[in-house]
Amino acid sequence: MAAQDAYMIVDIGTGNVRVAVATPAGEVLCVERDNVHYKTDDKYADALWFDPTALWGQILTLAAKALQQVPQVVIKAVTASSQREGVVLLDEEGNAIIGFPNHDHRGREWECMLANKERIYQLTGRYPSSLFSALKLVGLRERQPALYDKFSTLLSISDWAQYQLSGVKGFEHSQASETQLYDVAAKCWSEELCAAFGIESRVLPPLHSSGAILGKVLPVYAQQLQISPETVVVVGGADTQLAIKSTRPSVDDIVIVSGTTTPVTKIMTDYLVDEQERTWTNRHVEEGCFILETNAGVTGLNYQRLKEIFYPYESYDVIERELAAAPASQCVASLGSLIADEKSPVIRGGFSFNVPVSHELTRACFVRAALWDIACCIKANCEALCQVTGHELDYVWACGGGMQSPMLRQFIATLLNKKVLLREGFQQASVIGGAFICNQALGIPEGDTPVAEIVYPAAQEHEAQQEEWRSMRRSLRQGDLREEVV
Repeated sequence: MAAQDAYMIVDIGTGNVRVAVATPAGEVLCVERDNVHYKTDDKYADALWFDPTALWGQILTLAAKALQQVPQVVIKAVTASSQREGVVLLDEEGNAIIGFPNHDHRGREWECMLANKERIYQLTGRYPSSLFSALKLVGLRERQPALYDKFSTLLSISDWAQYQLSGVKGFEHSQASETQLYDVAAKCWSEELCAAFGIESRVLPPLHSSGAILGKVLPVYAQQLQISPETVVVVGGADTQLAIKSTRPSVDDIVIVSGTTTPVTKIMTDYLVDEQERTWTNRHVEEGCFILETNAGVTGLNYQRLKEIFYPYESYDVIERELAAAPASQCVASLGSLIADEKSPVIRGGFSFNVPVSHELTRACFVRAALWDIACCIKANCEALCQVTGHELDYVWACGGGMQSPMLRQFIATLLNKKVLLREGFQQASVIGGAFICNQALGIPEGDTPVAEIVYPAAQEHEAQQEEWRSMRRSLRQGDLREEVV
């Protein structure tokens, strides 16, 4: 059998790290995965960190396992994608000191120090918060100065993985959008933003475009993984942007990416920010394009954890069969998903059902209610996005692991009253996006990825169900306010 050209894609998400092998056509040949291990930092109210050395060991182990599954392939390129807002800090010698994931909030105490938040929003396309890298660094500087003083270079997690493989430091533009040290419209690091956070610009490495070739895989890893020393390392990007790329959208298309969170995005050619500061504006991995975004928050992770509780040993097919038989009216959920129009998140979640407990209330009722919660939040965020920029098309694209649920896809199509389009391989969107980036780097023309499914809106009345969900959300928010008063 003739050897087949392929790419290796390292994908470091919030919940797990994956190493995949895919063909230039976007066919995923194999995927190996493991959980990312975080540690709590008790010096802060809400802080997490990870050990980059341990994570790199996981990546190498997964890469070896993946490559063993496909001995017939020749790896031509390697790239990486990762969670947005996560970073790795290097010392003067280039050694990784510590890693901060996207859900690390060690900078929250210092959010109030920023004097002109509106100006920061105008430059960065996102309202300043501890989610983003700049305030993570501020928190480190203020409470762990000895560790901060050791730090010399800031990298996104995907850029760090590519640095490990190639020895070349850099920061890709879609990832730089998440630092709040980067002028998104001007496409460059900003001295003004660095000054606002009190961070020296010298810690920021050169900016690189997605699809650029950093260099060849270092000999030590070529030998360890038994791949050619001529294999090139390609600049990848943020996992959301690579997932979007996999759908091959056009300008003005809306793309819903259902992963750990659910970004609701629109492809733009102009830099646009919302006067009400509800949206994010990001650089896309496509040259000259921006991503306008609202985000439904932690959705896929909620679904995954509910599966672990209610269906720990069953497949998703079993869940869907039970969901189809579950009555719609037995349970309502609100699980902390975000809505762009709300000034603060709902910090309490829960399920509501009639008592005494009905014999019709099953585990599927709880999961069905969670999927309805996700779909309602997607609708609300899509409406906010369209208030900013408009959208007249009768379809949206969707991708990501969360879209494996046919019921969720149907809920979204019905609530939006738009067709939901899915490409082949939509479940592994960031991996396929990484393969397309490697094609770009190697000058391989894009082929055609067929539309795998079109979900049409169902002709059914759902306003009563939506109002139940809104009422549940209002009740939880009122409970949050009462707790603040007490």
